[in-house]
Amino acid sequence: MIKRTLLALTACIAALPAAADWSIDSEHSSLNFLTTKNAQVTEVHSFDALSGVLSNDGELTVKVPLSSVNTNIDIRNTRMQEMLFETTTYPDATFTASIPDDLLTMSAGDSKTASVSGEISLHGVTAPATFNVVVNQLSDHTITVATTAPTVINAATFNLDGGVKALQTVAKLSSITLAVPVSFSISLVN
Repeated sequence: MIKRTLLALTACIAALPAAADWSIDSEHSSLNFLTTKNAQVTEVHSFDALSGVLSNDGELTVKVPLSSVNTNIDIRNTRMQEMLFETTTYPDATFTASIPDDLLTMSAGDSKTASVSGEISLHGVTAPATFNVVVNQLSDHTITVATTAPTVINAATFNLDGGVKALQTVAKLSSITLAVPVSFSISLVN
């Protein structure tokens, strides 16, 4: 009788949703940014790696290894790592935010649009940033979050303007804009 009761209790506990933190599923997530050179040539770039955790109390931390920058040109990747991001000194960018309660209590099938404000830490500087997103609770164990419009990040805010100038010089370009539109689509699982 005790054994059956313990088995039934174990089955009930296993059926409850896990109270675990949410983690970014890097295989189903992307982070992109645009650059414009010579005043009219715009290119899409990405980062091949990102990780992060959303705790059950709404604290979000996203980490982007800057050495994972992908511009589809190897020499440009290397130049951005060394001359722009200075990855040996500043290996990662992070975004931290407190997520509103109404986004944490969604049910499977729910979708909401929201503005998420937090802080980006990049190249030794921390500055505020806001992303307009759509959040979809696909199931009890999967959430997707995607930007509804790019957020423009200014390289000068993070003391990257010197690196941009160095890239411009080495590539013999007439200009590279400092305003960089950023967008993402991430999947969170628990």
